[in-house]
Amino acid sequence: MRDIARWLLAAALVFAGVSHLFWARREFQAQVPDWTTEVFPIDKDGVVVASGAVEIMLGAGLALLPKEKRRIGAILAGFFVAVFPGNVEQYTKKRDGFGLDTDAKRLARLPFQAVLIAVSLWSTRGGVRR
Repeated sequence: MRDIARWLLAAALVFAGVSHLFWARREFQAQVPDWTTEVFPIDKDGVVVASGAVEIMLGAGLALLPKEKRRIGAILAGFFVAVFPGNVEQYTKKRDGFGLDTDAKRLARLPFQAVLIAVSLWSTRGGVRR
């Protein structure tokens, strides 16, 4: 089950990362906190492109580097923690995106981040590391 979850997570990450770069850039910009452009010398589109590239790399790593799955899983969990403020900002600033067009939907999205963190850690544990 862990390997199946890891492969599904890898596929979802690559898909999401590619969507950051092409058809969903504006949707993802709704999740970028306003303060990011004050802290980092990059605009919201740059944040979306960079995070998309990271998602593609993490997804590819999960699929192609099984000996490093524990390390990648930990990095991925950290990534999911790092992007969580964007989900909070989308909720608090009432920004629509990805069908999250009501406060209830945006609020329901928030606990899902914990599920992603848990799956990234659980699916990359177990097995013998060589």
